[in-house]
Amino acid sequence: MEKLGVGIVGTGWVSGEYIRAFEADPRTEVHAIVSRDKERAHAKAEEFNLQRARAYEHLEKLLDDPGIQIVVLATPHHLHVQQGIAAAQAGKHIVIEKPVALNLEGLRELQAAVHAAKVKTVVSFVLRWNPLFETIRAMLADGFIGKLFAAEVDYLHGIGPWYAQYYWNIKKDMAGSSLLTGGCHAADGLRWFVGKKAVEVFAYANTSPDNPLHYEYEANSITLVRFEDGTIGKVASSVESIMPYVFRIQLLGDQGAIRNNEVFTRRWPGQKDWAAIPTVLPDSGDVAHHPFPQEVSHFVDCILEDRESHANLDDAALTHEICFASEISAREHRPVSLPLK
Repeated sequence: MEKLGVGIVGTGWVSGEYIRAFEADPRTEVHAIVSRDKERAHAKAEEFNLQRARAYEHLEKLLDDPGIQIVVLATPHHLHVQQGIAAAQAGKHIVIEKPVALNLEGLRELQAAVHAAKVKTVVSFVLRWNPLFETIRAMLADGFIGKLFAAEVDYLHGIGPWYAQYYWNIKKDMAGSSLLTGGCHAADGLRWFVGKKAVEVFAYANTSPDNPLHYEYEANSITLVRFEDGTIGKVASSVESIMPYVFRIQLLGDQGAIRNNEVFTRRWPGQKDWAAIPTVLPDSGDVAHHPFPQEVSHFVDCILEDRESHANLDDAALTHEICFASEISAREHRPVSLPLK
């Protein structure tokens, strides 16, 4: 079988993980890299010994390349809508780093372009392929802790000058909000575990008193979510917390509970304390720790089998709507109904 050609847009930290993942899949090969600085694209290709990869300084040249079937948008957030629309109109399947858009209007424009082009998409809520996430989903499907009635997923990740994306991540027009720029992983995890439609959001947000990291938006938020079956959820997000990275999961069911990789259930008579699951946790902000190979393999399967990903753009839009609604609620001090109009 002829390999699918992949074009990587962006040469930052996360682009390297996509290169590794696509090069590891025997069905794909990286054929091109795009950077505003063509020499950076050349350097990235050399770093990964991509002898057949071409370097481009304009996205249009990559999209005109007939040898490219998949485009990876590993660029700053504010570029994703424009680049995604162009890729869809060129008939390319698209991997989109999160967040895919910084406002509802841009999200809807991108969705319309993808629908019109009938291309496949996957939004990189990569933790869906984390082993703990997969274990929890299997336990929930088996009714291991009964019916969920409350769920919490938190993202606490101090992003300062020591972090590669800090210098643009502090800008409102490039990062959006605490929940969008990083906490969206937790919002998506909440949706992924509850498995129901979110219908209402209420939120508070703030920044620390002196704002030492100079964020242009409120760097911390707590978002409450009500789901259609009455389940309640909470997402805390902070990008200025002074602490090691924390991704916290707590799920309460009528037959037990899950706390990160620990479980307590009525299925085990006589259980007196939490039982630990020895697995890989989502406990690092390092992109090298994230399961990109599994995400990439899944997406290639979707393309070759002509089916939609569970993390396609339309599904990711539901997570983004929670993030947009959180920002509206915190600003206007009111609950916000979903879906957003």
